[in-house]
Amino acid sequence: MERLGVTAASRRPKEITTPVCSVAGLFNVILKMFLLTASHLETKHVKADHRVEVLLGATTILPCEIIGTSDRLSQITWQRTTKQKDGHFLTIRPNNEVKYSNEEDLRFEFIGNFDEKNGTLKFSNVTLKDEGSYTCIFSLLPSGKQSRTSQRVVLVPPNTNLMSYTPIEGNEEVPLATCTAAASKPKAEVKWIKGSLEGKVREELNETQHANGTTTTRSTLIGKPEREMNGQSVKCVVSSETIKEEILETNIQVHYSPGKVNIIEKSKVSYECETEANPIATFTWKR
Repeated sequence: MERLGVTAASRRPKEITTPVCSVAGLFNVILKMFLLTASHLETKHVKADHRVEVLLGATTILPCEIIGTSDRLSQITWQRTTKQKDGHFLTIRPNNEVKYSNEEDLRFEFIGNFDEKNGTLKFSNVTLKDEGSYTCIFSLLPSGKQSRTSQRVVLVPPNTNLMSYTPIEGNEEVPLATCTAAASKPKAEVKWIKGSLEGKVREELNETQHANGTTTTRSTLIGKPEREMNGQSVKCVVSSETIKEEILETNIQVHYSPGKVNIIEKSKVSYECETEANPIATFTWKR
């Protein structure tokens, strides 16, 4: 029995042990190669811009193009999310067929090419209601849908105006001139160049927010009207993201009564009467 035990033990096959670290390393190498190959074959890129600013009433491009895929394209869909509209509004099908989901909006023009997987749109006469996000969706077989979203921010240049008043000389503070930058988006900045009136007048700023997202900015020069102010030049400087710096200029007008009256003898038969007043004084002679 002891011999049998020895014989049985001697007939057992030797166990082969493979280092665990080498198997794990080989697995990681294979996995990385697989992922790299899959990534190279399946990655699809949709070209699209992100945030674009466009002036009110102008034209903008909504670019969207897919590259790096051989998948079959069945259709391109555009959808938008704005304050007034939400959902699909346009579909592009083979042979560059364009179909609107609801009402036809001819402001959108398809300028891409379906066969080239290019769904670019030209969008004209943009309004404040059109501000929002626009998404292009490519329906691909067999991979599915690919989409990208871009934002359209509508900018509105201000309507500018400079108005001067004609106060009467006095000791009470009154408005002398008002500069207005109306209905702009974003809001405009209004500053004054006061010239010789620096330190004699102050600025009063007022802003009004409108429901459509625009802002009206008014800045008024306030001071005590003095006759020395009459005819002095002031400048209003309006600046915003939508326009270059605009300068408006006016002369301060102050009404005051005639001051000292001088009679000058020009000759034995000629006399001249002079005084300062605004408006021009009326002269009456008596003898």
